Amino acid sequence: MAGHSKWANVKHRKARADEQKGKVFTKLAKELMVAAREGGGDINDNSRLRLAVQKAREANMPQNNINRAIQKGLGEIDGISYEQANYEGYAPGGVAVLLDILTDNRNRTAAEIRNIFAKQGGSMGESGCVAWMFDRKGYLVVEKDEELPAEDDLLLLALEEGAEDFKDEDGSFVITTAPERFEQVKAKFKENGIPLSNAEVTMIPQSTVHIDNPQEAEKVLSLMELLEEHDDVQNVYANYDISEEIMQSCLEIHG
Repeated sequence: MAGHSKWANVKHRKARADEQKGKVFTKLAKELMVAAREGGGDINDNSRLRLAVQKAREANMPQNNINRAIQKGLGEIDGISYEQANYEGYAPGGVAVLLDILTDNRNRTAAEIRNIFAKQGGSMGESGCVAWMFDRKGYLVVEKDEELPAEDDLLLLALEEGAEDFKDEDGSFVITTAPERFEQVKAKFKENGIPLSNAEVTMIPQSTVHIDNPQEAEKVLSLMELLEEHDDVQNVYANYDISEEIMQSCLEIHG
């Protein structure tokens, strides 16, 4: 899990909201379209669409944009048809990488992703080569704060709603749940006024690969960044573990 949470922190620190907003909205719109196409337009009956709408609202995506994306997914207005895929591969150091893809041209996207892997010293693999190393989980993060309830109270609150795990990691409390319990746990924290710095259903690695060579770490993080920036990549998951010191050093190099 360390790789997941640390990469999320790097992304947040590196984000330049004004520059990235258009790309973020494009990716959110794709997810809204596919979720609506596959499960219908009622968020009460379509959990994937409900989560997609929540993410879009948290990113301050205009409601009109959200509605149009859903309408396109339902076929009510014309729009591009996107295909869902998962690509898998390895970053330098044997780090497993799993990608969620939404594309209107699978062949083009596969070639571009393969090229990104190769240029960064990694390799794109066959379907199934690393997916088994990850579990789909609800993932919630509470930043430590003096105003928070006691740790034992937070733990009890999470467990009462069916959370599977509760850990103290790098100045935060990290809660994992089964996907079907994610919304209940999230709602309970919200009801009790406990802020969440991150809350999503994601893929958590079963184990991690420790990278202690700064040059290798730089290659891994560069690959992560390039994959994140690709228009057809919705999510990037990896199982690396890089120390906070090396992570900060790489972050400073990139500015």
